[in-house]
Formats: sequence, C-alpha cells, structure tokens
Amino acid sequence: MLNTQAQLSLTEALRRGDLRAGQFLSMPQLVGILGFPLAAVREAVRHAGASGWLDIIPKRGVQVLEARSDAIRDTLDARMALDQEGARRRVQGGALDGLADLRASHQALLSEAMGQGEPELSSRAIGIDLSLHDYLAEGLGNPILRAAYEANRVRMAIFQRVRPFVQERIKSAMQEHLDIITALERRDAGAAVAAVAYHCERTRHWWGVPA
Repeated sequence: MLNTQAQLSLTEALRRGDLRAGQFLSMPQLVGILGFPLAAVREAVRHAGASGWLDIIPKRGVQVLEARSDAIRDTLDARMALDQEGARRRVQGGALDGLADLRASHQALLSEAMGQGEPELSSRAIGIDLSLHDYLAEGLGNPILRAAYEANRVRMAIFQRVRPFVQERIKSAMQEHLDIITALERRDAGAAVAAVAYHCERTRHWWGVPA
C-alpha cells in the first residue's frame, strides 16, 4: 500500500512541476518532499526510472528527465503514434461520443485567447490540451497501449513545465485540435491521422526541435 501511494505521490509531483526537469535530488530530499518511508520512495523511484521519468544515480540520488531536444522529439513522436492509432480506432468503431463537449471547450478557449487573455490562461490551456489527447488514448481500447500513453503523458508534463503555453501558441494549438475534432466528426480517419501529424510537427517547431 505504501509503495503504491509513494508511486502516485511521485507521479503527481512530476506532473505538477514540484520536481523540475533536470533537477538533482538526494534520496533524503525526495523522502522529505514525498513524505513516505525510504523503502517506499526507493520503490517509487525504481518505477519512475523504468518509465523514463528520471535517472537513478548510484550513491547520489536521482535526476529528473532533462528537457533535451532528443527526449522532447521522441516523446512527441510517441504521443503522435498513439494519438493516430486512437483516432483510427475511434472512427473504425464509431466510438465518437463526447466530441461536442471537446469542440465547445476548445472553441471557448480559442475565443478567449483571441482576446486579451488572463494570467491563468496557460494553466487552463494545458488541461484543455490534454483533454483531446486523453480522448484519443481512451480510444485505443488496449491497456498496454494506454499504459504507454500514461507514462508518456508524465514525460510531456515534465517538459510543459519548462516552457508553458504562451498566448500565440494557445491559439494555434487550439485550432490544430479543432481540425482533429472536425476530422473525427466527419468520421474521416485519414484526415484525423494527418491532422494529428500536423499538430505534432507544429509542436516540435514551437519547441525548436528538429524532426
């Protein structure tokens, strides 16, 4: 039980940005942050290391995944592949409930971003952005693929804390998402796959990461 709780605590700390990309921590520091016994934290660290979220440095501690170009590119590529397969399976199976709500939330955020914007717009944009990627992952219908998506989702969260959304990127990202939603509404798997690829390409460009 403690091991599972420590794993969840470490995962959430990475998602929230409590542990930053590239940060070094000793095991005593990590125990203090997570609030669990050393044995449970060690088990959580092993799980996080196997998931690619941090590196274990013998006799020193851990280092959170660094926001290197190759790591960002590979993470985006993995998300694209899973998103594309999720889109295909949703269209093929007709599992397209929920698109109206996704469209409404994306359109509302895009309209807001077209105006003056607000200080909390970036944090809210992350949630709206994830809602579509989560929707596509749910369409995979395979627990192994879904687990791969969840592990990759944490890597994305680590990187997003390094470079939060700016207003101009919110506008373009929401439009790219709306294009994916439109393709799904039309039950056009090919268009959805192409729209996901374009979204990935534009995200790499925004990060300054070569293909």
